Amino acid sequence: MTSPISLADKPTLIGDKVLLRPVTVADVDFIPDDDPEADRLTGSHPRPEHLSREFKREWYATRADHDDRLDLAVVDRATSLFAGEVVLNDLHRENESCNFRILLCGHANRGRGLGTEATRLILRHAFESVGLHRVDLEVYEFNPRAMRVYEKVGFVLEGTRRDALHWAGEWVDAHVMSILAAEWAQHHGYPEATPDR
Repeated sequence: MTSPISLADKPTLIGDKVLLRPVTVADVDFIPDDDPEADRLTGSHPRPEHLSREFKREWYATRADHDDRLDLAVVDRATSLFAGEVVLNDLHRENESCNFRILLCGHANRGRGLGTEATRLILRHAFESVGLHRVDLEVYEFNPRAMRVYEKVGFVLEGTRRDALHWAGEWVDAHVMSILAAEWAQHHGYPEATPDR
């Protein structure tokens, strides 16, 4: 009998551009109080009670206590500063699957390849260390840059949830994407380098 899938291990993962490590309360000091672009790209309608530093500190202080999610800080290796977070959550042990999300804070951390490398690092951990079968995500129609990154690392479009988000008076579609363990084993996050693709 195999042991149940767990995200209790909180590793440090090292890449060329980023280091992923467990989030800490000190990271809260690097999260902008107001980042409208991050809110829009993630479809996060700000809730006043979640904006306080106190709430964020309490949230980050308890992330290590969970075996059904993994919250890692994205640290820019060029500056050694917190740049955002990557998260595996909504773990379904029986289905060996979970959700993935990423947030890069501030304009300076976007468009530099940090998110691409962070995504590959956490997917490698998900498939090669945790033993997951499937990782999925949702990306909004108004975030084509993120969709290109997800395709670049091997996520496959499964379908579209029409009018899934109401943002600034407009309805926005959400695209559902996933990557499977067998796909990861084939290309390790570089599908464009795989001959039969």
